[in-house]
Amino acid sequence: MKQAWKTQASALRRTGVVAAAIAALAACATVGGGLALDPIEAPDRRMVTQGEAKKILIPNLTQCAHTNPKMNLRVAAVGQITATDGTVITVPAETALQRKQGPLSHDLYNECNKVLPPNSAAVDASKAPVIEIDSDGEVITGYIVADNYFEFYVNGKLVSVDNTPYTPFNSAIVRFKVKRPYTMAFLLVDWDEQLSLGVENMARLNDNWYLGDGGLIARFSDGTVTDGSWKAQTFMIGPLDSPADVVDKGTLRFFDRLGRTYPDVKKPKCRADCFMVHYTQPRGWRNKTFNDTHWPNAYTYTDEEIGVTTLPAYTRYPELFAGARWIWTQNLVYDNVVIARKVVR
Repeated sequence: MKQAWKTQASALRRTGVVAAAIAALAACATVGGGLALDPIEAPDRRMVTQGEAKKILIPNLTQCAHTNPKMNLRVAAVGQITATDGTVITVPAETALQRKQGPLSHDLYNECNKVLPPNSAAVDASKAPVIEIDSDGEVITGYIVADNYFEFYVNGKLVSVDNTPYTPFNSAIVRFKVKRPYTMAFLLVDWDEQLSLGVENMARLNDNWYLGDGGLIARFSDGTVTDGSWKAQTFMIGPLDSPADVVDKGTLRFFDRLGRTYPDVKKPKCRADCFMVHYTQPRGWRNKTFNDTHWPNAYTYTDEEIGVTTLPAYTRYPELFAGARWIWTQNLVYDNVVIARKVVR
């Protein structure tokens, strides 16, 4: 996976002109399984913000029916900030949840709803609704854990929206009816409490300026799992001492100055004056035929690197996630908004 990343970067350097490389890929392509891909869209626009979001659009997206003093319940607010080029950006991201689109996720484990199966044998996936993509397709069941928020699309159709965008950490069951080849797409958000600064208030560590990290793991009944074959692109990177810390090389967005995972990661020197680099999301990223061949492959991570060795929403159900790997982009900590995609043939 890392070798493929190096090879792609080397190829771009040899061309000398990024635009030429994109043009070479832009013609309509066909991948295995007879799936014709769309021409590659124009490059994502880069934008820069500095400091915390000044406007709050939604004070809290979390709806938690059951609470107790021991629950790790945090505010999932949504704000706006203006970039240096005048673009108004919703932070941490514009989501289907804030637009009140659904269907909301069906719980595998959720403290807010008191859905707490003790083990895999106690899980009844048949209660999850089936979302029909193709009337003549097969019904596929999937299990998903995302840190923190996910929305899940199949062939461009919205299948599941995470009902708990931040904490307590939950997990979900999805069922959908589709025929091959088909395409899965996830929008993933590592939520922050100091909006547009990418930091959390970590009370248990006595740290109100903690750099959160993300992660996605999923396994489906047709044998599809999250692994290094997925594509994953970042759309918000920070907090940064300088926007120049993120270097664009075509569609590769390099940032490795302060480490990639805990415990190696270091904080930037900035605080309230930190920068964030954002990118516009391509319009067709949800679609079956969106051309992501130029995107980097996902990086895989261990349970220890993600920090989920004691997370019951995941650890109670090892059989349901067998063979799947945690995935994200190249920087687990500084990449805050990620789109991950997979063509299933």
